[in-house]
Amino acid sequence: MYQALYRKYRPQTFDDVVGQGAVTQTLKNQLQTGKLSHAYLFTGTRGTGKTSCSKILAKAVNCLDLQDGNPCNRCRACRAIDSGACLDVLEIDAASNNGVDQVRALRDDAVYTPSEVRKRVYIVDEVHMLSMAAFNALLKIIEEPPEHLMFILATTELHKVPATILSRCQRFSFRRLLQEDIAGRLNYIAYQEGIDLEPEACRLLARLADGGLRDGISLLDQCASSASGPLTAEVVCGALGLAGQRQTAQLMDAVARRDAKTALELFSGLYAGGKDLAAMLDELTALSRDLLILKTAPKSGLTMLSGVATDQEALALLEKFTPAELLRITTVLQETASGFAKSANRRVDAELCILRLCSPALDLDARSLNARLSKLEDQIASGSFVQAKPVPQPEDDDRPPLPDDSDAPPEVPDAPPVPPLARPSEAPTGFWADFVAKLRPEIPNKAKGFFDVGGPVKPQLESGLLTLVADTGFVKSVVDIPQVLEPAARVASALLGGPTRVRCVQKGKNTAPAGGQDPLRSLVEFGETHNDVITITKNR
Repeated sequence: MYQALYRKYRPQTFDDVVGQGAVTQTLKNQLQTGKLSHAYLFTGTRGTGKTSCSKILAKAVNCLDLQDGNPCNRCRACRAIDSGACLDVLEIDAASNNGVDQVRALRDDAVYTPSEVRKRVYIVDEVHMLSMAAFNALLKIIEEPPEHLMFILATTELHKVPATILSRCQRFSFRRLLQEDIAGRLNYIAYQEGIDLEPEACRLLARLADGGLRDGISLLDQCASSASGPLTAEVVCGALGLAGQRQTAQLMDAVARRDAKTALELFSGLYAGGKDLAAMLDELTALSRDLLILKTAPKSGLTMLSGVATDQEALALLEKFTPAELLRITTVLQETASGFAKSANRRVDAELCILRLCSPALDLDARSLNARLSKLEDQIASGSFVQAKPVPQPEDDDRPPLPDDSDAPPEVPDAPPVPPLARPSEAPTGFWADFVAKLRPEIPNKAKGFFDVGGPVKPQLESGLLTLVADTGFVKSVVDIPQVLEPAARVASALLGGPTRVRCVQKGKNTAPAGGQDPLRSLVEFGETHNDVITITKNR
């Protein structure tokens, strides 16, 4: 019967444990000197050797021929524990035996002396899953156990273990393994199993293990089953549904160039090839994180890269982003990935995420605005910014003529010259959204509902004249009043940086008759050089 590689190559001595030298050396010294504790607590992330060290320690305290702190694995006690035939060494899963009744039964059996070995050992895995009542039932026997009894507790969530238990145990923290340590162990297993593992594939598996050796060995086992020849990086990506270094770097380069078309084509090809969407976003997140690290620490950051892209690819992409852009990209990717659990269509979410990455102007939040401004600052500082040619201004003032009406306000004497009117090309991106946001608080409630992006009032901006086009006559009657037009003139002038006139017309009726009379009810202009609003009322 085939046995999984992580079980077949489980460490049998402390010297076989990879990357936990501080823990194993301390345990070996205690075994050699006989200064053993009655309770141990092993903490750390998954796959770092907690359960393996627990079983080795259980064998070592009962071994009849201890070898420099390591069990001999040949004596009767070691062979019985390895085969699971020793009834005095019990491994308990606290996730499925977390009730107080199970702990009471354990406590009642623990008082009996061992029948086959010197010490009765209880290995309690995932001890944080015990209920509070179960912890209280276990507390007394852990505090004052019989001489023949030893507890070895293991957990991945130390913060869930009560302080009363922690204070009665010797605690050993198992750290995440380095990629070099994982790669060395994977090469050893591949050699023993006759797997032709290439160096690039080994480094990729070590990175994907994320500090857990068991995860790395399981991935090696999975990829080796799908490869008929040498195990390359491409084979690993295909077996695990990953995009791969080259495609990830190309996708990030398209984001840097804001080429949404190329980015979507790359994404579509990867999706059609069966690549996992969450894995693709995770690779992009890791690459953006690497670039941000290199931006922050150019020299020491090379040792902290995740390995999604090669060092050359990362350095080539580095100059194409600013830190604000990388921070925005990382945040958008994380938000999209976190929403996959509740998403009805992950592909649509991923495509929208790519569009947002390639087009920062689609987002109107402060983070996106900061990224766009930082890009401009970086271009100006590097000298790559090219200023657009100014649009020529007309010599004649194209404002509608004032009517010969007795109600028209008198001219202001000695008024300073009015600066040139704002041209259409000078209107900032997102002008209407900003205009509506600033105008709504200043107008009557009955008109607020008409001012919205996509609402019944549409803007037309030309040569310093903002025309509010109402869909119907009723909408025009509500909007075409001084209480709306005067604030609109002030807001438009502030946003466009120059005096701007505002008028309201009905859709399809905004042309002047042959006699030159303007059918508008009113025309409002906000002067930049003085704070008064001039309202010009037309003949009705």
